[in-house]
Amino acid sequence: MRTLSKTLAAVAGVAALAAGPASAQETIKIGVTQPLTGAVAASGNYVTAGAKIAADVVNKKGGVLGRKLELVIEDNKSNPREAVNSVEKLILKDKVPVMMGAWSSTFTLAVMPKLVEYGVPMVVETASSGKITTAGNPWVFRISPTSQMEAIAFGKKLDTVTPAIKRVDFLSVNNDWGLGAAAEFKKLFESRGIAVGRLETMTPDATDLSAQLAALKASGADTLIVTSGIEQLTLAIRQAAEQRLPQRIITTGGSFPEPLLKSPGPKGYASEHLLFFAPWSVERAKYPEVAKEYVSEWNARSLPFAGQTEGFRGYDAILTIVEALRIAGKAEPEAIRDALWKVKIKGVNGDIAFEKEGPAGKESGQAQPNVYVVELKDGNVTVR
Repeated sequence: MRTLSKTLAAVAGVAALAAGPASAQETIKIGVTQPLTGAVAASGNYVTAGAKIAADVVNKKGGVLGRKLELVIEDNKSNPREAVNSVEKLILKDKVPVMMGAWSSTFTLAVMPKLVEYGVPMVVETASSGKITTAGNPWVFRISPTSQMEAIAFGKKLDTVTPAIKRVDFLSVNNDWGLGAAAEFKKLFESRGIAVGRLETMTPDATDLSAQLAALKASGADTLIVTSGIEQLTLAIRQAAEQRLPQRIITTGGSFPEPLLKSPGPKGYASEHLLFFAPWSVERAKYPEVAKEYVSEWNARSLPFAGQTEGFRGYDAILTIVEALRIAGKAEPEAIRDALWKVKIKGVNGDIAFEKEGPAGKESGQAQPNVYVVELKDGNVTVR
C-alpha cells in the first residue's frame, strides 16, 4: 500500500493546482467537494484530477461566457459531517454558484439538504444510491449510474458469464452505497433464479477483512460480489487469494483495484470489475474522440493509468457544468439549475442528458451511463 500512498500524494499535488489564485479577469467558480484524505482518498483524488483536466481544457479553449473557470476544491475527508462543512464553506465563503460532488452516496446524501437550503445545484459524479434522485431534491443532477442501473446492465451480460453463476454472496462496505448495491444485485440474481447466500459487511476504514472472508469461504457460493473503494477492493482480492476462496470475485461501483496491476495476486487468480470507462479499450467508448482527448491530457500529466477509470467522472462532470453555464448565459445558481435540464453533450462515458426522477415538482436529474465489464488476471486487463 506504500506505492498507493505515493501515488495519491502525486495526484493530490496535481489536483491542488486547481485551487490556485484566480486570474486578473473575474473567474467563474465551481465548487468541488471530494474525499482527498481518509478511507476512499484514492478515488477522490482521481476524480479531482479529472475535474482539473477538464477545467484546463476548457480554459485553453477560451473558457465559458468569456471567463476562465476556477475550481475551488475542498476535502470532505471521507466523512459525511466534513462533507457538509465543505459544502457550506464553498457556498457561504467562496460563493460558488454550482458544485460537483461528493463521491460517496453517504457524503452526497448528507449534503443534499444544504443544496435546498441555499439553492445551489450540484452535479453528482459518482454516488449510486437510488435515494439521491428520488428524495425530492430539485438541485441534484447525477451523471453516474444508480446501483439499480448497474445491476440491470450487468444482468444483460449474465448469459455470457462462464462458468454460469449459480449461487452468490456479498461483501459490502457498510453504508448507503454498499448496502444499496447489495440490495439491487440481490434483486437481479433472484429474478434470474440464482440463489443468494451470505451478506458480510465491512466498515469504510477496515484494513483487515480476513474474518469476513473466512465466514464466506465455506458458504457454497461460486461468486462473491464486492462493493467498496479502491483500497478495500485491493485488500479483499489479496486476502481472498491468500485464503484461497473458491468464489470468483466481481466488484461493483466503478472502482478498480489498480495496485494489482503492478503487484498481482497469485498466478492465475482472476477478478472481474464493473466500470464506467475502460481506458484499456478507448476505441470502444461511445465517443472515442472525446475519450481520447481526456486520455491524452491525463497521460500528459503522468498520472496513474488505471486512475482514468475514476478520473473521467470529474472530467465529464465539469464539462456538464460548463455546458449548463453556456446555456444559462450567466453564473447564477437558479439559472444553472434550469439550464442543466437542457444539457446534451458527448462525454467520456457517453451521452449526458438528464431525465426526471422523484416527486412531481421536485424532480432530480438522472443521466443514463454506460457500463463495462473487465477481467483482471496476472496484472493484465481484458475488456469484455
